[in-house]
Amino acid sequence: MNRFLAGDIGGTKTRLAVIEVNGAQVRIERETGYPSRDYAAFEVLLDDFLGDAEIPSHAAFGIAGPVEGRVVQTTNLPWRIDADALQQQFGFAHCTLLNDLEATAYGLPTLGADDVLTLQAGAPNACGNAAVIAAGTGLGEAGLFWDGQQHHPFATEGGHASFSPGDELEIALLRYLQQRHRHISWERVVSGMGLLSLHEFLRSYRLTTAPQWLIEEMKSGDMAAAITNAALSGRDEICAETLDWFVRLYGTEAGNLALKVMSRGGLYLGGGIAPKILPLLQGGAFLEAFLNKGRMRPLLEAMPVKVILNDRAALFGSALRAAQLADGAA
Repeated sequence: MNRFLAGDIGGTKTRLAVIEVNGAQVRIERETGYPSRDYAAFEVLLDDFLGDAEIPSHAAFGIAGPVEGRVVQTTNLPWRIDADALQQQFGFAHCTLLNDLEATAYGLPTLGADDVLTLQAGAPNACGNAAVIAAGTGLGEAGLFWDGQQHHPFATEGGHASFSPGDELEIALLRYLQQRHRHISWERVVSGMGLLSLHEFLRSYRLTTAPQWLIEEMKSGDMAAAITNAALSGRDEICAETLDWFVRLYGTEAGNLALKVMSRGGLYLGGGIAPKILPLLQGGAFLEAFLNKGRMRPLLEAMPVKVILNDRAALFGSALRAAQLADGAA
């Protein structure tokens, strides 16, 4: 048995696939993407995907939210997903739920040289714990514990830890956001929604209004994408400042995670935003913010830092985890 049902369930998009697994080799047999918010419940979406096809006996789903026992209440969706209920409804022999960043961590062994971009090579003999941080709809973080032989991924909700400003502009941002939210997490500033918050704040702080063309683009589609495109094309100074600032904040929190997990084995950037802003990530501001930890700078300089370019890492990781559990159950 090497066919598994895998899912990557995000606040914006859900991917489901039937995947063949052989060791760390994966092959997608069938895959469908869905706009998550178009469905009232995950079960409806899953039923649509499975249809009348033969259902794999083992399933694993990476989900953007904290897993409590065998249940997840999604953070940026109104879904409650229960593994036992899914097993009963769809007849799986086994169903497991993972945090989506934990799933990404499980997917790292499937990635080839073309699936990652190195921002910092780190020490030649780098080895030890690793970490994954991913800005997308929200901000996900996970760790990988190194036992001396292999990595063991584990979930965190580090993206919801309290944001800490590092200069006067960031202090002003914190005060601005405190007028709107009771708790200001890193997710509030390093995510798709964070990009919008930074842009909105800078418009207010710099006493400037958005040009009409940008307002129209933001109304007609993905607001964060409109800001990013305006920044990368050089069409708007505030958008450019927003994205530059976003990159520095991303680097700062990546450095925080790297220190907390002691990720000598590497820090990986996942999520949907990083591959879209590679020129800025390679420009130096991200790494400078990542390394800006005083006496700990040499420690961070020895850590490899890589961007995951393959957006199916969490999907592959879910399939690999399902295969591991199936082997254990066999």
